[in-house]
Amino acid sequence: MAGREILADFPAGGPRGSWPAEEKAAELRAAGTPATVRMDLDSDRFLVVRAES
Repeated sequence: MAGREILADFPAGGPRGSWPAEEKAAELRAAGTPATVRMDLDSDRFLVVRAES
């Protein structure tokens, strides 16, 4: 995933049923920014990154 622009990041241990990274990615997509969610296993975080075209 080297070289991807990280737009936001969230800890993986959020409350059950809570998907803040997915919600942020959807918000960015609605605003016209291509975004997707990836898991960074080394840091145990969900990353919202700019989607590749």
